[in-house]
Amino acid sequence: MFRGSRDSRVVLTWALLAISSGLLVGKGLFEFFLGGGGLAELALSIAITSLVASAVMNARATGAEGERRSSETESFSRIMRALSRSVSPDAVVEAIVHELGAATEADHVAVVRLRPGGSVLDVTFVSMLPGTPTSNMVMPLRQLEPVETHHMRELPLPQANGNSLRPVDGEPQSLWGDEGDGPREPGGTSSEATDPLRRNVRARSRTLGPIEDAARAREVADRIASQLRDAYGLRNTLAAPLQSGRWISGAIVLSRRTSDVWGEAAVRLLNSAASEASAALARVYSHQAAESDARTDQLTQLPNRRYFDEYCRLLASRRRSTDRVAILSVDVDHFKLFNDQYGHQVGDVVLRGIANAIQASIREEDVPVRFGGEEFMVLLRNPSQGIAVEIGERIRQNVREMDLLDVGVTDRVTVSVGVASGKRAGETVEDIVERADRALYAAKGAGRDRVVEAWHSDVAQ
Repeated sequence: MFRGSRDSRVVLTWALLAISSGLLVGKGLFEFFLGGGGLAELALSIAITSLVASAVMNARATGAEGERRSSETESFSRIMRALSRSVSPDAVVEAIVHELGAATEADHVAVVRLRPGGSVLDVTFVSMLPGTPTSNMVMPLRQLEPVETHHMRELPLPQANGNSLRPVDGEPQSLWGDEGDGPREPGGTSSEATDPLRRNVRARSRTLGPIEDAARAREVADRIASQLRDAYGLRNTLAAPLQSGRWISGAIVLSRRTSDVWGEAAVRLLNSAASEASAALARVYSHQAAESDARTDQLTQLPNRRYFDEYCRLLASRRRSTDRVAILSVDVDHFKLFNDQYGHQVGDVVLRGIANAIQASIREEDVPVRFGGEEFMVLLRNPSQGIAVEIGERIRQNVREMDLLDVGVTDRVTVSVGVASGKRAGETVEDIVERADRALYAAKGAGRDRVVEAWHSDVAQ
């Protein structure tokens, strides 16, 4: 109501000014043609009217600029409020794309960000058209290289057929045929150790130099925009870099179907949004890293017991009656005597070696955990008949074959393994863990360095 009342007063004011100016000019003309006034009076009337008209046009222009500034400020405020509530990288992207697209009159908004681990760039491409799905793809890490080390040339995105990569809706395509170092279920083994290309990519990510000035950062952002123009067939783009300190970590790219020049307001809003999004992403990644550290054993880099307990609670809430779970309880034989003989530093080397042997023995979907001290646990999801014992034997054999001569260990390191598979209806993961522990004690009592499988009769004992 207040806005409508104010608009009515503004219209009335302009109308009165127009009527007054018209009367003033009319009076001058009337007196001039009837001989009652001279040329000087007519010129004065026209001059006054022109002055009033100039003032009116200036006021209107100032008002329009004020409204644009106010709209820009409101849009940026909404982006800031949304970013402050964002607790994940995807939430950060969601917080900026639609507001930024609407405020800048862009047809598409793309957010390109460095994936944690530094192997590839994740691209989220959003169309402002209602009902159009979001597209995801990845870009090679070399797009972040400083301009002078990039040889000033555009590098096309590889395709699924070997020539270029086509964007798809839904799941992201990977440049190297897998998800790189992206999020995966804890416990899955990484192929980085056996894939020299991925090792090279990670090494390059560590050696990329910082961006020294804003001009070079914009050049990198423009290069990313050029790649997106080729991949998505874009016409008119505007890009701003995402930066963490002096390091560039991606870009935000706007596009239009028309060739209209991007206004200063759009440039200001994009640059401000990119700056705040960079800070929000850094905050989210830092929080995630801290959360990950709290759930990771620092010595072996396996998930710890806290993670295992949380994972089991989550699994229990989602577990179907047909889902099967098996537990391997792994304990190092005579580890205290080993520590006393060789020292705790060598003991740490042994524990890391056993963790690596466990990871090399299990499947991608299995979850290995350092449960505490020299005890490890492995949760197997939906194992087929006999696979739990087979993996237990594989772990035992891989540990026996560890070569520790480099640290002066000549004795053979062995482990005992207890195996329990959930087969009864309604049996909890805690029940299965208890039976696996019973089987482990049985393996210890039978002479160690062996795998013993638990039976349901063990629970009643």
